[in-house]
Amino acid sequence: MIIKEAKFITSAANERGFLTDVRPTIAVCGRSNVGKSSFINLLAGRKKLARTSAEPGRTRLVNYFDFGAFILADLPGYGFARVSKAEKDRWAALLNSFFSDSGRVAHAFALVDIRHDPTADDKTMISFLYASRIPFTIVATKSDKLAKTRVKEACRRIASAFGTGEDNVIALSSVTGRGKEEILSLLDKVVGVSGESGPEFAEE
Repeated sequence: MIIKEAKFITSAANERGFLTDVRPTIAVCGRSNVGKSSFINLLAGRKKLARTSAEPGRTRLVNYFDFGAFILADLPGYGFARVSKAEKDRWAALLNSFFSDSGRVAHAFALVDIRHDPTADDKTMISFLYASRIPFTIVATKSDKLAKTRVKEACRRIASAFGTGEDNVIALSSVTGRGKEEILSLLDKVVGVSGESGPEFAEE
């Protein structure tokens, strides 16, 4: 897949703002500060399409981006300790509402930090995707932070923690570009269209 242009569409604070489209929706989820914005910018080939921040927990909405052949939905990061319980509950409700309709999402990229074992929140997210029957791929971010000889073993450890196959874990680096072509190849299979469809948005 060649992504010629990507642009921000809108943000949704609740179910009323969720978008439906004739094109597939690809969801991006993960803990706060795991690298979701960097992942989106890498796919888009742009440095500032999705805003990155040194302060975790900044993404509190579902942010939609037009990638031509598909719509990308950037979901709020979970697991950030320095927010109130009420705010955490609101994020959880937003995620539950988003995934409640399994037909809304064609595929989900679940991002985890390759340097660390998956957290309880990560495992809860994957269990939720399994239960919702939403196809997903694990993206192990920040692979440039590990020695190349350790990357494969780290991916094997992550796959084991989630009960998925090693081929369902892609090591990614937004710095070196490692893993980008694998992601684009996977998107070709998921989307299955040439990208000729234009925007046809409708609020639910």
